[in-house]
Amino acid sequence: MESTRTYGEACATAHALDLIGERWALLVVRELLFGPKRFTDLRAGLPKAGPNRLSRRLRELEELGLVRRRKLPPPGASWVYELTDWGRELEPVLVELGRWGRRSPFRDLSAHISSDAVMLALRDDFGPAVGDHFDATYAIRFGEDHYVVRVTAGSLDIERGDADRPDAAIDTDARTFASLMIGSLGLKEALSSGLVTLSGAPEAFERLLAAFSRPEVASSP
Repeated sequence: MESTRTYGEACATAHALDLIGERWALLVVRELLFGPKRFTDLRAGLPKAGPNRLSRRLRELEELGLVRRRKLPPPGASWVYELTDWGRELEPVLVELGRWGRRSPFRDLSAHISSDAVMLALRDDFGPAVGDHFDATYAIRFGEDHYVVRVTAGSLDIERGDADRPDAAIDTDARTFASLMIGSLGLKEALSSGLVTLSGAPEAFERLLAAFSRPEVASSP
C-alpha cells in the first residue's frame, strides 16, 4: 500500500479501513461494479484522481486481491480491470454509504458525477409504490457509456450494452440524468432545452422517474 498508516486495531471495521480506506479506493470499486473497464475508462469516471494516483490505487487493489487485470480476447484485445469475487463483496458497503450520503445537507449536487455512480444510484433508489409494478426496458446512453435497464415485476437490473427494441431510449449526460432522478429538473424542461433526447414512449420513462425514492435530507447544524 502507498500509506503505512494503520489504526492498529483488531476491530474488523478498522482493519477494513486499513485495506480500502485510502482515497479513491472505494470509488475505483464503484466504477467496476457494472463490469470491466480500461484504464482510460476509469480515468473518465474519476477525472480528479490523476493518472499516477489511479495507477497506484489499482496496483494496491490488485495486491490485496480485490481487483485483477486481464486482456480481452480479439478483436478487442485490450487490457481491462475487473473486480474479483472478494472485491464485489464491497458492493453493499457502497450501496449503504450512498444511501447515507444522499441525506447529507452538504453534498454539492453540481459537482462531477460518473455514469456508473448515476446507474448505481438508479438501481438502489428504485422502488415503485405497491401496486405500481411494471415491466419495461430502457436504453440509457451517456455519450459512449451505454446501459440497458430492465424493470421486471418491481425489480430493476442494469448492465452495460445496447438494448434491443427498448420501450424508451434516453440520450443525455450523467449530470442531467441525476437531476431528473432527484427532481431538480423536470423532464419537459430537459426535453425542450435539448438536454435530453428521448425516443420511444415518454410515459414509460416518466414511470421510471416516478419510481425513485427521494430521501429526506438530514438537518444541518
